[in-house]
This record gives sequence, structure tokens and C-alpha cells, in this order.
Amino acid sequence: MASSHSSSPVPQSNSSDAYFKKEMDATKRFRPVQSLPDVCPKEPTGDPNNLCDSPSLVVDQHRWTVYHSKVNLPAALNDPRLAKRESDFFTKTWGVDFVDTEVTPSFYLPQITKEHFASYQQEISPREKVHDRCKSICTPKDTFDGTLLHTHDKSRTDLEQVPKIFMKPDFALEDSLTFNAVLPWSHFNTAGGKGNRDAASSKLLQEKLSHYLDIVEVNIAHQISLRSEAFFHAMTSQHELQDYLRKTSQAVKLLREKITKIDKVMCEGSLRVLRLSLTRSNCLKAYNKLKLMATVHQTQPTVQLLLSTSEFVGALDLIATTQEVLQQELQGIHSFRHLGSQLCELEKLIDKMMIAEFSTYARNDLNRPLEDDCQILEEERLVSLVFGLLKQRKLNFYEIYGDEMIITAKNIIKQCVVNTVSQIEEIDTEVVVKLADQMRMMNFPQWFDLLKNIFSKFTLFLKRIKATLNTIRSVVFLVLDKNQKTRDLEDTLQKSSAKDSVVDTEVAYLTHEGMFISDAFSEGDLPPVAPDITSQRNISPNSEPCSSDSVSEPECTTDSSSSKEQTSSSVTPGGVEMVISDDMKLTDLELGRLANNIQELLYNASDICHDRSVKFLMARAKDGFLEKLNSNEFVALSRLMEGFILDTEQICGRKSMSLRGALQSQANRFVNRFHEERKTKLSLLLDNERWKQAEVPAEFQDLVDSVSDGRISLPEKKPAATEERKPTEFLIVEGQKYATVGTVLLLIRIILEYCQCVDNIPSITTDMLTRLSDLLKYFNSRSCQLVLGAGALQVVGLKTITTKNLALSSRCLQLIVHYIPIIRAHFEARLQPKQFSMLRHFDHITKDYHDHVAEISAKLVAIMDSLFDKLLSKYEVKAPVPSACFRNICKQMAKMHEAIYDLLPEEQTQMLFLRINASYKLHLKRQLAHLNVVNDGGPLNGLVTSDVAFYTGNLQALKGLNNLDLNMAEIWEQKR
Repeated sequence: MASSHSSSPVPQSNSSDAYFKKEMDATKRFRPVQSLPDVCPKEPTGDPNNLCDSPSLVVDQHRWTVYHSKVNLPAALNDPRLAKRESDFFTKTWGVDFVDTEVTPSFYLPQITKEHFASYQQEISPREKVHDRCKSICTPKDTFDGTLLHTHDKSRTDLEQVPKIFMKPDFALEDSLTFNAVLPWSHFNTAGGKGNRDAASSKLLQEKLSHYLDIVEVNIAHQISLRSEAFFHAMTSQHELQDYLRKTSQAVKLLREKITKIDKVMCEGSLRVLRLSLTRSNCLKAYNKLKLMATVHQTQPTVQLLLSTSEFVGALDLIATTQEVLQQELQGIHSFRHLGSQLCELEKLIDKMMIAEFSTYARNDLNRPLEDDCQILEEERLVSLVFGLLKQRKLNFYEIYGDEMIITAKNIIKQCVVNTVSQIEEIDTEVVVKLADQMRMMNFPQWFDLLKNIFSKFTLFLKRIKATLNTIRSVVFLVLDKNQKTRDLEDTLQKSSAKDSVVDTEVAYLTHEGMFISDAFSEGDLPPVAPDITSQRNISPNSEPCSSDSVSEPECTTDSSSSKEQTSSSVTPGGVEMVISDDMKLTDLELGRLANNIQELLYNASDICHDRSVKFLMARAKDGFLEKLNSNEFVALSRLMEGFILDTEQICGRKSMSLRGALQSQANRFVNRFHEERKTKLSLLLDNERWKQAEVPAEFQDLVDSVSDGRISLPEKKPAATEERKPTEFLIVEGQKYATVGTVLLLIRIILEYCQCVDNIPSITTDMLTRLSDLLKYFNSRSCQLVLGAGALQVVGLKTITTKNLALSSRCLQLIVHYIPIIRAHFEARLQPKQFSMLRHFDHITKDYHDHVAEISAKLVAIMDSLFDKLLSKYEVKAPVPSACFRNICKQMAKMHEAIYDLLPEEQTQMLFLRINASYKLHLKRQLAHLNVVNDGGPLNGLVTSDVAFYTGNLQALKGLNNLDLNMAEIWEQKR
């Protein structure tokens, strides 16, 4: 907190080059100035050499150092060397040397020499003399003054006398090494007759430490003296602030006095007039409130009187009106603090009474005998109940009807089971107590008749529910239509007469009967009052007597209305006349949602019947009964369930998926069992197959012939005389011979069983398609493992997989591929168009089978290829002709032809031998190139030509290969 340049009282140096030294040499003579941490953190403080070992504020902030010592504040402030104080506390700078940086000389300014200041030095000489006299009186405080520098040098010299151990940041006497270094223990040892000398040493040590303390205190006092000027400046600024505050306080006091006089002269009288007017208005409102309170006080007895006569709707209207008054006009009245909760309890009581009445009606309606021809029970009572529930906005009353439907559906099934069990003598109800166990003892015909009876009961049950719900919906639609007509009338009145008077709703509060609930206003403000409520109920010509157990029937309440209430008469589809008042405060959205919920309740009724049927079905299927049904029984069950599903869809207008899902689930179980049995059978057949050609029984030939006629079905067994036909060696399919194994014959029969099952149960077409695809894929993969993968060596104990086994496996696969398009067409005719994508499974299977056949052909070629590589690699062109190598090759080719000719068609045999011949030519060409034999007509060329002619003659002599184009000239072609 050093003084600024302008306000410093210290004289400047008398040397003419002082300014140049200050700007040019300061950075060379002094290092950047450091500050003491406890005096002024950002102010330069004297010679920096004395602070080189100062403590770190980060490391030593919690340790005591010499800088924690305290100095008396008055001693620091009373500095006699300072002649004046700073005048402005807020504009004081930190000092000329706070940031000591070297300014780069400007290129745009001229170089100034000492001659430029000659005239100035002559002019300033008298002043310099005065400055010298002042300098002798008061030592200057300038940072760069010679005396100050001398003082700094002296302070640095004094501080250098203090040992460096005291200046270390980590100085602590708790450390034993530090303690021994500061206070040597030897100075305090008085043993051995050296007491006097040790005492003198101890005293010398004490004096030395005291001397160090004095040096430190002198330096601290000197540092504080350099900053005493800032303390005095702060005190001066504090006095100025106090003067400013005192003047401001006087100005505020004067302003307040003026405002008070203006308020008394200009505002007080006018405000008093307004205040009295407001008081009068408030008193009038309080009087009216008291009169209104007196009337509201009579609400609860009136409600109780209405409830005693079963006037639920009138009581609810009175409660609603009173609640509105309490919330708007009488809110916060202490005497009525419990009235709102009491009225809420009364409203809840009325709700319970209305709901109990509707619940009783629903129970009686649903539990009456289904043989009753009457579709709707007490239609007038139902209409009145629904109207009352709508008036009290209990729009979820249909849920009560839904709960009763669930209970009734359970009872229907239970009653049907009891009636059926009682008619079966084989079931002893005393031994078998549980109803489910009794039902499981039925055989399929008995259980099937019971299920048919349940479905018929549920059909009548749904028709009755539909009739009742249609009546309820008609009431809702009539109220909705009335709301629409009311809005249209209001729009017409607003357009025709925009100046009609409107009764203020803050003045008049009407009961359900049109009577004012308060007479707290003047008679001139009241509209005409309707007759007394009791007399109106008695003289109403169109109203009917209200029974004590009915719930607020509209006929008893809507005829007695005020002059502001309009009523309209409507007739339900059942012929019941209904009077609808305008106080039905239900929006079109609410009524539309309620109508949709009632329609949804009809859908739920269908779902309930289906769900109960599913549980009945699952209870019988618990012991695997349904899975053991044969195809005919399962078809009959499926058709019965499909018929019931269609009937419920026709009644309710929406599909219910639970029963259909259960039927599909049972069908899936049937399909799974069907598929697993046949897949297991196929697996056993493949595991025992030795892959030898089997004879074809006549019944399998008949089976194939029946498929060739265009229909896929299992033929009926023919008379015994025809079964004596001998089996044939090949299976004839559309004129082609197929050598096959016994497993494939049985596989064809299994495939036809899948197709026939789809005809009997159309709902399982997709599942059967998936299972059949799986079966065909299993046969393909398993046969590949056994033949190509040589799995048959371990499974059935074959010694080796011969070329005949490979050819037979290929022909069997070709037979299955032949039937895949026929199977695809069969399923395609029974699938929905959106399910045609499933037919791609057959395309994938066909591709897999073709790939398998190609792999077998490649395997046959590979067998001969390895043989050619082995024999031709040792071939030498020398006599005799034909060579042993070529004779061996022709022998192996003959064996291959003999093994596959009877199994494969002639075209496939030719294609196979063409591939084998290509492999032979490749190996021969490679060997001739290795032996350097070329087509030059020489002796070697003649020997090779003779061997090749021998090979060609033997190959074309084989059956079916006489016209084979071998193109043996390719062996002489040179590589490009």
C-alpha cells in the first residue's frame, strides 16, 4: 500500500541523470522486488536480498514464523518523517516499482541527450538547493534514494548475521536436529568440573539469540514504517465518508418532512372518503353473507329430508350447489368449517346407495334363467338407474356390470358341469369330490357334449348382455343428443337477441327444484321463485310415485323445475319414455367416452366367455387328454370351437383371440407330437440304414402312383389278393427309375401324412409347413453326415463308404427333390396370400438338396482325381504299350462305371465321366510337361499316343459312354 507518484512528498535526486538511471539501470541493479506476506502482499518492500529465505505462504501457512510477530499499531502510524497524508484513499497506487519492467525504446521518438536538458538544469538549480536543505532535515523515502539503499544494505548486512537455519521454511524446534543445532546440549552440561565455562557459554548463547531477535524486530519496524502512510490515508478517507453520510441523512430527513406535509394537505381527505366508501361496501357484503349463511345452515336438514324420500338426484343437486356456495361465497367461514366435509360424506353415502341399487339390478339380470325369453329385465328401472348415475357423474358404473359378468360366466360353466355329471352313472360323486376331477373322468363324447352345451349357454348369455348394454347406450346417446340441441338453441338465441338480460350468477343460487337458496338480497334483484318444493312434488301431474328403494329416478325429479330449467321428453328403443333436464352437466367428450366404454364392455363379455372356455379346456387337457386325440376327434373339437368363435364375433362385432389362441395352442401340441413321433422314427431309420439298394413293395409304388394322379393322400388298403405282388427293384416315378433305400420310401409316406393332416385341420397349415421343412432339412443334413461325412462307419459299422453308397445317396436326394414342387403347390393352395412368404422354405430346401447332390458328384470326381494323381505321377513313357499305368486307370474307370451305371440316369453318368475325363487330362498333361514329351511325331510321342488311344477305346467301350466326346488333343496344348 505504498504512496503514488503524484502525492509523494519525498524530493527527487539533484543529479541530472537521475531519470536515466531510474529507467535504464534499475533492472540491472535490482532483482524483482518481493513483498512481506503479513504487511502488504502486492507492494515492493526494500532490498530483495534480505528476503531470499522468506517462508512460503503455501508450505508454512500453518506454522509459526518470524513474520507472525506483532508490532504496536500506534508506533507504526506515528511516523514523524511524513509531512502530509494522501488525500484520496481510493485512487492511491501501489508505488512506482510495483511492476518493474523494461520499456522497449520507440522507433518514432528522437534520441534525447543531456544537452536537451541544459536550459532546464539552469532553471531548476535554485529549487535543487532547496531540495538539498530539505534532504538534510528529513531522510527521503524514495525506493531508489541513496540513503534508502544504504539502509537496505545495512538491513541486509544485519540480517546476514542471523544464521540461515532460522530462515528456513521448515524451521521447527520440535525436530531434534534443529533443536540441537540452535541450542547445543553441550552448553548445558555441568559435569566434569566445567560448570563456570558452560554457564558462560549459555549466557553467551542467550545474548546471541537476543541480538538476533533485536535485528529481526528492527527490520520489522522498518518495514512497517515504510507503510505507515497508507494507514493514515485510510483514516482520512474514513472521515470523509462519515461527512458524506451525515449530509445524505440530513437531505433524506428534509425530503420526508416535505412528503408528510403534502400527504396531509392533498391526500388525507380524499383517501378518507374512499376508505369510508369501501367500509360501507364491506358492511353491505358482510350483511349479505350473514343472510346467505343462515340459508346454507338449513342445507343439511333439507338433504336428509330428500334422502328419506329417495330423492337422490335432488339431494345431490342441493349438495353440489351448497358446495359451490361454500367454495365461492363462504370460503373461510369458521362456523362452516365442517359443513363441506359433512356434505361430502352425504354425497358418498348417496353414491353407495346408487351403486348398491345398480349392483343389485345387474346381479338379478345376469343370474336369471337363460331360457327366459325376456331379453331386458325391468327396462324402466334400468333406464332410471342409468339416468341417476349420469346425473351424479358416476361414469364407471359399467364396471359393476362387468364384475357381475365374470361371476355369472363362472357359474354357468359350473352349473353345466354339475348337470352333466349328475346324468353320468359311471361317476361316483361321493368318491370323487372335486368337480374338476369328475369332469376329467368323462370320455371324449361325454366331454364333447358338455362343451357344446357350455358354448350354447354362453351364446344366450352374450345376447342378453348385448340387449342390456344397448339400452344403457341409448340413454347415453339421448343425453348426448340433448346436449347438442341445447347448444344449438343457445347459439340461435345469442344471434337473435344479443341484449337479453342475464341473471347474475353471483346473486342467485338455485336448488334442483328451481328455488333460491338465499334470500339475502333485495327482492328487486331476485328472479321469480318457483313454488315450494314439497307442493311441487305433490302436484306434479306427470311424475310417478318414487319407491323408497329406487335411486333418484328421473320421472320423480325432472318435472318439478324452475322457470330457468327446460325439460325434454325422449323415448328409448325399448319404448320407455324419459324426461331429460338441462342440468346434466356432462360434456360430449365424457358421454362419448362412456358410450365407447359400454361398447368395450360388450367386447369384454366376449373375452370373458372365451377365457372361461379356455380354462375349461385347459382343465381337461391337464392330464394330456387333448394331446391323445386322434385326427378325427381333434377335427371335430376344432370345428366346434370355430363355430362358437364365429357366433361370438357375430354377436359382439369383434374377434376374441383367447379361445382361438387356445385352439391354436392345442393344435400346436398336436402338431408337435405328430412331428416328434415322425422325426424320431426317421432318425431311427437313418441310424440303422446301411445305404444299400432296397426293393420297392407294391404298396409304395401305389402310393407314388396316387401322387402322380395329382392328389396327395394316403391310398386305402386294397384287397389281400393284390398284396401278393412281388416287390420291384426300382421305384417308377413318371417313367423314371429311382434306386432308393428303405428309409426314403418311408420318408415319402411320412411326407404324405403331413399333407393329409393339413387337409383335415386347415388351422395348422403354417405349423405343418414349418415342421415338414424341418423334417426335410433333418434328412438332408443327417444323410450328409452319414454318407459324405462317413458317419455310417461308426453308426452301423460299414467298413467304407463306396462309390455305390455315394451314388445311391445322390439318387435318393433326387427323388425327394422331385416331390418338393408337388408339396409346395399343395401347401400354397391352403395358405393365405400374406403367408406365401413361408413357401420360401421349400426353395431353400431345394437348393440345399441340389448342393448336396453336387457335393456327392464332386466327391466321386475327387476319388478318381486322387487316383489319377497317384498313378500318373509315376507314369514313364516307355514300352510296352499299353503301359501298366494306363491299364490300371482303365480298370478303375470300369469299376466306377459298374458301380454307378445302374443307380444314376445315363445323362448324369455321362456328365460325371466327362468331369472325370477332364481331371484325367489335366494330370496327364502335367506329367507329359514334366517328362518333356511334346507332340513332335517322335518315338515318345508315338508311345503316348498309343496309351491314350488305349484309354479312349476302353472308356468309350463302357455302356452308355460310346458317344462321349473326350477331346484328348488337349493334352498337347502348351501353357500360355
